[in-house]
Amino acid sequence: MLLDIQSLCKIYGPSCGQCLDLTGDDHGRSICPRCQAVVAVNRVNLQIGEDEVLGIVGESGSGKSTLLQLVYRDIEATSGKVFFRDMTNGCGVPVNILELSLLETTRMRSELMSMIYQNPRLGLNFLFSAGGNIAEKIIGSGELRYETIRSQALHFIDKIELPISRIDEYPETFSGGQQQRIQIAKALSSSPRLLLLDEPTTGLDVSVQARILDMIKKLQQEMGFSMIVVSHDLGIIRHLTDITVVMRHGSIVEYGLTDQILEDPQHGYTQLLVSSIL
Repeated sequence: MLLDIQSLCKIYGPSCGQCLDLTGDDHGRSICPRCQAVVAVNRVNLQIGEDEVLGIVGESGSGKSTLLQLVYRDIEATSGKVFFRDMTNGCGVPVNILELSLLETTRMRSELMSMIYQNPRLGLNFLFSAGGNIAEKIIGSGELRYETIRSQALHFIDKIELPISRIDEYPETFSGGQQQRIQIAKALSSSPRLLLLDEPTTGLDVSVQARILDMIKKLQQEMGFSMIVVSHDLGIIRHLTDITVVMRHGSIVEYGLTDQILEDPQHGYTQLLVSSIL
């Protein structure tokens, strides 16, 4: 098992101590009726294996993007554990990444895990060239030789099917779809074991979406990393993922093989999601 999430919670606002018990799908709400704290993620348990592609779906406010941000340490969890096998304690035992120091978290994000954001401005430095953005990630993973860094940056520019002649151009000179491609190249340049994608093609034209999704799928098969894909678009989930979880009010309400979830949903909320696209 590459990633093991155990009882992960995120509460916004002062908690009365009963927020987790008074919210969630069973109660049909994510706001605590006693103290008005928002329970964005409520005791989530989830695992992802090697080379596995997991999809997370749900309506806006379901907690799916928050869950991804907790795993990447963009925000801090209220409670719970997230064990990452490639982050070991020297004895081969997975480490709870929520307890990592700032330096250890930086190393994890530089070498072992990458995030692709919906907004390229969150994943790219617009003061750096396309090649400079990729180089930043490569340097963070420990490579310091200029020739090697340049060669790898060119390699990944080619991988995302952009002209290598544009390696020294800045992100604002590229279209939205091309910026996403650069973000993908940057994320993959450290050969991470786990790639997190938060609504990676939202706002792009349908034809551009299709090309980027095909590219991500091809690179995942070539490089063999695991992925967690967050999306409200079930077409994207069907295209990319092996397993899907459905979230509502911060809780997981259904889990299974993607084809099974989309063709024979069991939970009433999942049935509503699937029927809405038919």
